[in-house]
Amino acid sequence: KGENGTLSREDFQRIPELAINPLGDRIINAFFPEGEDQVNFRGFMRTLAHFRPIEDNEKSKDQNGPEPLNSRSNKLHFAFRLYDLDKDDKISRDELLQVLRMMVGVNISDEQLGSIADRTIQEADQDGDSAISFAEFVKVGKLHF
Repeated sequence: KGENGTLSREDFQRIPELAINPLGDRIINAFFPEGEDQVNFRGFMRTLAHFRPIEDNEKSKDQNGPEPLNSRSNKLHFAFRLYDLDKDDKISRDELLQVLRMMVGVNISDEQLGSIADRTIQEADQDGDSAISFAEFVKVGKLHF
C-alpha cells in the first residue's frame, strides 16, 4: 500500500472478509512475526501457503526436503496457534472461551460457552492438566476432521 514492499496490520484490517471474521485479528496476527508490524512478500506468501489445499503438495513433494507448509501437520500447527493465545503450547479453558466468544459473540450465554469449553477440554485432555496440548489437539482433530 505505501509502496515500500510491505503490508501493515491496517492493510489487512481493510479487507472486508477479515474485518467481519470473528477470528480476523487472530488470522492477521499469524502474518506478523513477534514484535513486527510489517510483513514482506516472502512472509506473506509463507503464511498464505498454509491455506493451500493439501492435495496440491502430493505431486511436488520432495522426500528429502522440508515438509510443505500446507501439509496436514503444518495446517494443524497453524490452527492450534490461533487458539493458543499466550503461546505456551497449550490451549487453556480461558483461551478456548476467548476464541469461542470471538466466534459466537453474544449469541450464546457465558454459561453455555463455559459448558462447551469444559466438554471440549474433557474430551481432548488426556494427561489431566486441564489444557489441550498440540498432540491432544491433533488426536481430536483426527476424530472430527
